[in-house]
Amino acid sequence: MTTVYDVPAHRLITKIAEHLKKNKKCTPPEWAAYVKTGVHKELPPLNPDWWYIRCASILRRIYIDGPVGVERLRSVYGGRKNRGSRPERFLKGSGSIVRKALRQLEDIEYVRTMKNGRVISPQGRSFLDKTANEVKSELTS
Repeated sequence: MTTVYDVPAHRLITKIAEHLKKNKKCTPPEWAAYVKTGVHKELPPLNPDWWYIRCASILRRIYIDGPVGVERLRSVYGGRKNRGSRPERFLKGSGSIVRKALRQLEDIEYVRTMKNGRVISPQGRSFLDKTANEVKSELTS
């Protein structure tokens, strides 16, 4: 059986994002066109489908690292902040983006909340494994 670990992350995330874009419950908030993804960024994302890609990436991270919380996911999406003449330092990514994405993934029932964080649901695990299988069949053909 093909799993998330068996295929390249970029191809898997792109394929998951395509599926999420078709789902009516996963929609970008109205502020998504203007928001930066963290304090370490200078501009908002250039890709208009960045919301679906972020949701797909969060879903993959929960599959791999789960159970995880918002703070741990913020650390994954953080980066180095340019502070002028002072040394750069690591800052976390946006918590609002992570929270909204997690809520949407819970509405689709791919993620569920446990007492120690969010974990992938059986339906979400099945979806990710099927998508990984599709990606692997595309790579081999």
